[in-house]
Amino acid sequence: MSQDKISMPSSGAGLTRYFDDYKSKIEIKPEHVIVLIILVIFLEILLNWKGAAWFGLQ
Repeated sequence: MSQDKISMPSSGAGLTRYFDDYKSKIEIKPEHVIVLIILVIFLEILLNWKGAAWFGLQ
């Protein structure tokens, strides 16, 4: 009876494999991301401080 078993091939169990040989066409250096974040924070602070007066909302 044990010979009637059907064995299925092993699978990746839903795991996705990523390969290191893929190169994106768009590459951003970490330093550029940090500078961009600092600029956005500065702009946010500046707009909270003077934005209402500049856009006539006061």
